Amino acid sequence: MKERESFVKNTIIITAILLWIKTYLVYKLSFNLPVSNWKQELILVINPLSSVLFTLAFIYFFPKRFHNRMTWIVALLFSILLYSNTLYYRFFNDFITVPVLFQTNNVGDIGHSLIAQTYWYDIFFFLDILLIGYLVKRGFLKAATYTKRDLTKFLIVATSVLVINLGLAESERPQLLTRTFDRELLVKNLGTYNFHLYDLLLQSKTTAQKALADNVDIVEVNEYVKENDVPVNEELFGIAKGKNVILISMESTQQFVVGEKVDGKEITPYLNDLIEESYYFDNFYHQTGQGKTSDSEFLLDNSLYPLPRGAVFQTHALNEFYATPEILKGEGYHNVVFHGNNKSFWNRDIMYNTLGYDDFISEAYYTITEDNQINYGLKDRPFFKQSMDHLNKMPQPFYARFITLTNHHPYKYTLDDQMINTFETGDPIVDRYPVTVRYTDEAIKEFIEGLKAEGLYEDSIIIIYGDHYGISERHNDAMAEVLGKEITPFENVQLQRVPLVIHIPGQGGKTISKVGGQIDLKPTILHLLGIKTEGIHFGTDLFSKEHKNVVVFRDRSVVTDKYVYTSDTCYDRKTGNEIPVESCEEARKYQMELDLSDSVIYGDLLRFSPYAKENE
Repeated sequence: MKERESFVKNTIIITAILLWIKTYLVYKLSFNLPVSNWKQELILVINPLSSVLFTLAFIYFFPKRFHNRMTWIVALLFSILLYSNTLYYRFFNDFITVPVLFQTNNVGDIGHSLIAQTYWYDIFFFLDILLIGYLVKRGFLKAATYTKRDLTKFLIVATSVLVINLGLAESERPQLLTRTFDRELLVKNLGTYNFHLYDLLLQSKTTAQKALADNVDIVEVNEYVKENDVPVNEELFGIAKGKNVILISMESTQQFVVGEKVDGKEITPYLNDLIEESYYFDNFYHQTGQGKTSDSEFLLDNSLYPLPRGAVFQTHALNEFYATPEILKGEGYHNVVFHGNNKSFWNRDIMYNTLGYDDFISEAYYTITEDNQINYGLKDRPFFKQSMDHLNKMPQPFYARFITLTNHHPYKYTLDDQMINTFETGDPIVDRYPVTVRYTDEAIKEFIEGLKAEGLYEDSIIIIYGDHYGISERHNDAMAEVLGKEITPFENVQLQRVPLVIHIPGQGGKTISKVGGQIDLKPTILHLLGIKTEGIHFGTDLFSKEHKNVVVFRDRSVVTDKYVYTSDTCYDRKTGNEIPVESCEEARKYQMELDLSDSVIYGDLLRFSPYAKENE
């Protein structure tokens, strides 16, 4: 038998140990993966090892002269994957999925946010790669010659670790692999690398759903929608019939800023005044997933839930939908979106055509200079000002959505645009947040004044809503200081509330505390215009006296008028106190809407609907 190199001088073994240790340290330092007992800690320790060992085992099938090179490449790829997840987690408090990887055209446009999430000490993510390269080059590490018996032993160890890992994980969390919505739980129990393999399997499964779907699959969905639909509010049905619809998407704006002050100055002075003469919903929640702003648009136009992985705008842009723009087109409306950013961001140029929009006024239609842009495109004030020139040329009635940009992570601003002081928590993201919110508030004021000057105000209803959260859970300590209370799981759900203002000239002046979400906007808007909702929609009219008062989140949390269910815990919604989980049993039944909606999108079931576009 050929002489072997010393165990400690084997490149592959040393690389496996370094990757194992590094991954565990990243779990503890970069991700929020809390453990409550020794078993969970043990799972966290061992779960990176099996995937590292299995992957490195394949190196033995290459000729010996390639062993060191392949080992280094594998280590580099693992490190890049780990670091990419860290950057994504810092920004979104989530892990990368396969659909997200297909959103590469978004990367260039979120450069500022990526830079804000990059720190000098990130070099440590790659120190082991540099160390291995150095040791190999200096001859301290050499490739070993292994027999088939050695390889077998290597695979046995990897398999044993995997079996132990899965056994412990299943004992801690039964039916773990069915909880595909809880990526944090999957990573904590399976490990980052095994999670990505599992995600690939899920992607294969969902890809096949469309090919296997038929018209029978839509029957269950139709029956559920009919059983849970609610009657219209006769007093308000058709009150805005024939009027223009103007939607303003407030980027990253959470409800806690409404009515809040910094050093005695209001963060949203104009919005506060507008609320006094509008319908304001103070228990309205965003329901977005990984698609963020695009998910909020999808929810609003379709009354379907976003997907558990990736963004519908990216993954299913050629599906059949029965969206609000398509419906309004049949009523003589002209449909348009205004957005001072790249038209391909979130695949909007394709998806808008699918949804029935006639025009998309994107970056190319605006005059953008170094002075009037920040973060991701045109600042909000010049955006609205320049948009008015295009809006005046649109045929009426129109359905027009304006997507703001300035109040976007990492909340950069120029001193000339600052109208309010920052928070003083020591967290730069949280501290800058009120400044950019205040700027957007001023931009909306100028825009609505412009509508009045151009004679469009009286003939329009104006709907202003927050698209998704702005401050993630990573900043809970600073948020606790701002709000003056601990951010518990219950409070975190409350922080998912976003503003919703429905302004109908001559109407309103009322705050409505019903529980609602973005999925409810489609039926609400259509009913105000005097159009009854048809087809598949999971939301209900916010003005209906029988509105269901339920919000379901993509992580399967549920809010009702009485309870909040989140993180496997039930809370009394009024007091925030934890109560027996059985109390939330009725609320949890609404989680099935997520599964039904997913089946509609993955199976492209609306192509079997009588409302599908004729012969398309």
